[in-house]
Amino acid sequence: MARQNFGFGGGANMQQLMRQAQKMQQQMTEMQEKLDAETYEAASGGGMVQVKVTGKRELAEIHIDPQVIDPDDAEMLEDLVKAAVNEALRKGEEARESAMGKMAPGMGGLF
Repeated sequence: MARQNFGFGGGANMQQLMRQAQKMQQQMTEMQEKLDAETYEAASGGGMVQVKVTGKRELAEIHIDPQVIDPDDAEMLEDLVKAAVNEALRKGEEARESAMGKMAPGMGGLF
C-alpha cells in the first residue's frame, strides 16, 4: 500500500512547517502582549462620563463630571457609566479581533 505524505513531502518539510508554526506562535504572543498593553477610551452623555479600559478588559480610569451627579436620578448616572464602559470594551475587542485576524487569516472566530 502506498504511503501518502499529504503534501508535507517528508521530514525536511515537516521541520520547516514546525519552524513556521513556532514563528507564528511567537508573533501571536507578541501581538497579544501589545494588545494587552493598549488603552481604549470612550465617553457618554456628551463627555460627562469618560472611561479608559485596558486591553486586558480592566477598567483603568473613570471620570464623572460633577454636573451629572443627581442624587435623585442615580439611574441616569448608572446608565451613562455602563454605556461608556461597554463602548470602551467594544473598541478594545474590535481592535483585538482586527489585529489577530491579520495575523491568522482563515482562522477567524478562534480569537
